[in-house]
Formats: sequence, C-alpha cells, structure tokens
Amino acid sequence: MSVARTERRPRGEMSRVLVIDDEADIRELIDLTLVRMGLATECVGSVAEARAALDGEEAFQLCLTDMRLPDGEGLEIVRYITEHHPKTPVAVITAYGSAENAVAALKAGAFDYLSKPVGLEQLRTLVKSALRLPGGGDQDSENPLQLLIGDSSSMQQVRAMIEKLARSQAPIYISGESGSGKELAARLIHGRSARAAGTFVPVNCGAIPENLMESEFFGYRKGAFTGADSEREGFFQAAHGGTLFLDEVADLPLGMQVKLLRAIQEKRVRKVGSVAEEPVDVRIICATHKNLRDLVDRGCFRQDLYYRLNVIELRMPPLRERMEDIVPLVEAILRRVFGDAPPKLSSGAVKALSFYSFPGNVRELENILERATALCSGDLIEVEDLHLGPEEMAGSEEQGRGSETLDEYLNRLERQAILEALQKAEGNRTAAARLLGVTFRSMRYRLERLGIE
Repeated sequence: MSVARTERRPRGEMSRVLVIDDEADIRELIDLTLVRMGLATECVGSVAEARAALDGEEAFQLCLTDMRLPDGEGLEIVRYITEHHPKTPVAVITAYGSAENAVAALKAGAFDYLSKPVGLEQLRTLVKSALRLPGGGDQDSENPLQLLIGDSSSMQQVRAMIEKLARSQAPIYISGESGSGKELAARLIHGRSARAAGTFVPVNCGAIPENLMESEFFGYRKGAFTGADSEREGFFQAAHGGTLFLDEVADLPLGMQVKLLRAIQEKRVRKVGSVAEEPVDVRIICATHKNLRDLVDRGCFRQDLYYRLNVIELRMPPLRERMEDIVPLVEAILRRVFGDAPPKLSSGAVKALSFYSFPGNVRELENILERATALCSGDLIEVEDLHLGPEEMAGSEEQGRGSETLDEYLNRLERQAILEALQKAEGNRTAAARLLGVTFRSMRYRLERLGIE
C-alpha cells in the first residue's frame, strides 16, 4: 500500500489529503476520487498511524477520518488536529443516521461531516470547500473584523470566535439582543470562510407569511399552485455553495420547523410541486433575540431542530456590557457619516452616553447620533442634542426592559435624572440636589452609589 502511494504522489504545490479509515474498500474509493481531482493522498487505518503522518515533515491541507477506528475514535484525531495543526481542516465520516456523532465532531472543531455510504458528489463538494479555506498570516491588510468596533474583552472574544468559526462548516446560532450586530457577525463568518465566493442569503423568518414559507425556502415548479407561472428557486437553492442566514428563526411555525430540520439533515430539498429532491450545499447560520432554550421548554420550538441549529453558539454582547467601546463607536459612526471632518461630542455628551443603557444597542446609538448631528447648531454635539431625556427613557421601556432587572432599570432612570440636573446646574451638586428635591447628603450618597464622578 505504501509503495503504491509513494509512486502515485505528485511533487510540487499539489494539495495533500490524509485519509483515515480501517476499511480498505472505503480508503480505496476516497483515494481514487481524490487522485482524479488532482490531489495527493496518504491513506492510513488507525489513530496511531494518523498521528505519525500528521507529525511528519510534509503538511496536509485536509484530513478525512472515519469515526470508528480499531485503536480509538475519529474524535481523538479531530481534537489532536485542532490542538496541534489548527490550520488543517478535518472532516469526519459517520455511520448513517449518527447525528449525535456528527454534532460532537463539529463541536470538537471538525470542518464538516459525511455520512456512509459516502456520496462521491458530496465528497467532492466538501473537498473543494475545504481547500478554499483562507490560510493564516497577516496577508489581509484591511481586516474586515475591524467592522466589529471595540477593544473590550467581550468584543475581542467575539472576533476570536468568528475567526475560529470561519474555519468550520458547523451550523452556528448567534444569540443577542436586537441591534447588537448579529447579521454583521454572520456576514463576517461567511466572508472569512471557504464559502466566501458563494452567496450570503439573509432571511427574516418573521417577515414571511406562513402559507408562503415552503415555496420561499425550497422554491416551486411551474403550475404547482395558482399564480406559479414559472419555476422558481428558493432560499436554499440561492444559497447553494454559500451561507443561509436565518434571522429571527424563533418565529418559524412548527410545521416549517419540521421541513427545515429534514432539509438540514438530508442536505436535500424538494420544490413545491416536484416529486424529486435535489441536493443543496448550504451552511446554516441562525439568529434570534429570543431565548431558544426557553421556547423549547415551552414547546414552541422543536428540540431536535434546536440541537441541529445550536451546534456552536456565538453570543453578541449588548452595548451596556461594553461601555468602554462607546467612544470608538461614536468616532467610527460619525466618521462614516461625515468623512474626515466629523462633528465632536462635548465632554458632557460623552458622559451622558456612557451612563445610558442603550436598550436598542449599537443600532440605537447610530440613530441617536444621526438625530443629534441634525439638531446641533455647530460642530459640537451637546447633551441636549442627544435627547436622552425622561420622555425617551419612558418610550424605550418596552424596547429595553426585557433584558434588565428592576434594580438596573431604576438605577438607569436615577442616573439619567441626576446627570440632567448636574447639566442644568453646570456641575454644582448643591444646586442639582435642590432641582431634584433631595438633600445634599442624599445627593452625595447617590453619586457614590451610582459611580458618578
């Protein structure tokens, strides 16, 4: 076996693939398919042989491993590659119907999976995607991850997670409040993945009428129903070779959840009015501002679909958890709107923003700044231009209270009232206390408790 492999292996820049399977006929099938694709292969039959090959002098650009091996499991190889050869994508081959094994492998860092019996077309598609993975290094002079502005620890973790997720094919669930940047994160994952050349198809699941969902997702044949004058592709076909982003996935009705689960499991869809299924190569990223786990517990969201979608979770932090990012966000937003000569914020305006809880997150900050620049009289934005008064706080109650405790909500209102009084009193604490109808001692206590300097 090794002699034949040595004779067949080409020299030069040809990509090398490590195939690990203890069944000789499957090794031969995969080996022959890859060689016909112009790739160099090395085939081994155990975990020990795989480790020896991986630690050899020549690097591999892809690894394919069976899940069950005579001296261990494919998961061991996935973890070993993730730790020691992180730039090498690894895909696993699972027994038919072993969804749990596939999910475990994806969570351990696998790029993708194939089910036995191995379909050659799916194998070729997977290999092509894996070998398009962008390499490491600093070749990107303009890093698109900088679109996620902020140096807070939470945003650094988000950027690192996106880099990791971009090297996988695993389904991703992005959680976070409205306006926190979930779609931006999904686009960045797609743009840095092997699917970057494919299409990114965003779908707002809450905006599609229930009676049109199946035809919108899977397409339809001509004459399938009244008004179907021509054949049409659905979201899955449009995203073939790319990424399908399901925003507000919690809004899908239960009937559609069943059909979506089947499409994800089988990687095939059937157009409305058609008797035949067609294969689709799509990566699923979903998002919602709701708590999917709670919806599962209440019977509003299917548990099996939840586990299929929530293989890896990426949490987008709300703006109030990363207030140190306010200033760079403000600068970036104003620079985007005005170019190189944006207006400035007064120190009072910056302080007011830093004490506001932003129930609408970054999207609300953008709206506040756009309104403020329209209202300010010169090149300096003052506190009153921001319009963060009690009337707006009351108006934002329905938007933001769902993620705040009662204490947080009351502290937010109290902090805002004190800041406004200090602004009117030009920083004089005694005068501000008088405006608020409290004693100076009570005022001093509240300033200390709320951390207002």
